[in-house]
Amino acid sequence: MNNQKIIIYKFTELYQILEELSLELNYEIIQILDEKSFKDQLNSLDNFVVITNQKISDIQNLIIIDNYPIKIFKLIEKINISFLKLQFGNQSQIKVSRYYLDLNSREMFFENIKLKLTEKEINTIIFLSKNQNPVSVNKLEEFVWKYQSEIETHTVETHIYRLRKKILQSFNDSQFIISTKNGYQIK
Repeated sequence: MNNQKIIIYKFTELYQILEELSLELNYEIIQILDEKSFKDQLNSLDNFVVITNQKISDIQNLIIIDNYPIKIFKLIEKINISFLKLQFGNQSQIKVSRYYLDLNSREMFFENIKLKLTEKEINTIIFLSKNQNPVSVNKLEEFVWKYQSEIETHTVETHIYRLRKKILQSFNDSQFIISTKNGYQIK
């Protein structure tokens, strides 16, 4: 069974139809009839889509079905699109130290401050954040820039210098990327 969940909220007829089709669908189907259970479930779940016949505020992944009848294939298409959007959104934002990186917009966030980054800057931050130990210039050249280590270049040092300067100017943080004798590291 897939970990994707469809929450049917106060819509018994739709729940009964989807429950009949549940062996053919690749979702876990959950029926909720009262508001307290609904809020409790939402707080405990991830990777879900809510389907209802009424407007609910503050829910991003919501499908409202207010025109009947609806073709089942059209409904499945809407559900799949909602899960794709949810997956895209979840994969696009990652936390690094105290900052968030939005991979789609190539921006770095902290509180209400945004910093636009290049693709190389994003890739550098992600690569550094995945390593617990300092990363050498040669490793960055190899894995981020795809350079061979025999080439004499100061590309990495120049990019890191500019990236640190941008972060200092935007967030007043001079300790996000630190230099050690063994390379660069994110604190």
